[in-house]
Amino acid sequence: MERDIIKIDEEKCNGCGLCVPNCHEGALQVIDGKVRLVSELMCDGLGACIGYCPEGAITVERREAEPYDEIAVISEMVKKGANTVKAHLKHLKDHHEYGYLEEGTTWLVVNRDALMFDVDEVLAAINGKTERVLSSPAVHLNHGGSCPGSAERIIAPAVSLKVSTEADDAPSHLTHWPVQMHLVNPNAPAYRGADLLLAADCVAFSMGAFHSRHLKGKALAIACPKLDHGTESYIDKLTVMIDAARINTITVMMMEVPCCSGLIQMVRTALARASRKVPVKAITVSIEGKILQDNWI
Repeated sequence: MERDIIKIDEEKCNGCGLCVPNCHEGALQVIDGKVRLVSELMCDGLGACIGYCPEGAITVERREAEPYDEIAVISEMVKKGANTVKAHLKHLKDHHEYGYLEEGTTWLVVNRDALMFDVDEVLAAINGKTERVLSSPAVHLNHGGSCPGSAERIIAPAVSLKVSTEADDAPSHLTHWPVQMHLVNPNAPAYRGADLLLAADCVAFSMGAFHSRHLKGKALAIACPKLDHGTESYIDKLTVMIDAARINTITVMMMEVPCCSGLIQMVRTALARASRKVPVKAITVSIEGKILQDNWI
């Protein structure tokens, strides 16, 4: 994917290393007398290190790079102590990276019992974001870190199903986990070459036959364009799904409420950024669970 990332001019770099401790994410190291970017996954591209370089050797460029992984960053950063974690979270907040901020703070809350510092004290240091972060229903990202709720897994589909009118006997057609857009790895095996179903959070609750009629045979991702924060990352992930995972089609299922149309806008933007083009179907669902529109666009 294309994103902002640090660039180091080796001719200007004198290897002083002043920038290294000020990259709280741990993306920089001094190697062979020069500072090197050792992990694209760890570099958030926000440039906290730039002001600590006396030679002006560090800039930010926009180029193809691995997606930034906040869970990988925060799980390593806690080893450096509470003050480093505070500085990192404040940096994210100051740059309005609220999606990543939620990922990091949620990971801290989930893993608080294993940490050697007071998580509540750290969260209080991010000035007013604590309550929103802890109450957010859509928390985040990629392929898991140490958070058991976001660990990838493949769910084997049922191979022999009896016909039944009992709701308890209706099979699930979900084939993978996680499915929330902040949590998914866009290049996970479940998405490679798949037909993607991008559904608004409310759709499955309004439709009794969601699994059998719409999810069956598709790889699922869910999102709420109104309540989710940091949805720019959704566009980045959709672009990766199109270009790297090479998904086959996209079906967008949304509710009839106006805010749900944001899902289609995300897909359109991702398609405009991607080098590949894939067919897109838009399905609009009523509050009562009826299909109002079903069209290829």
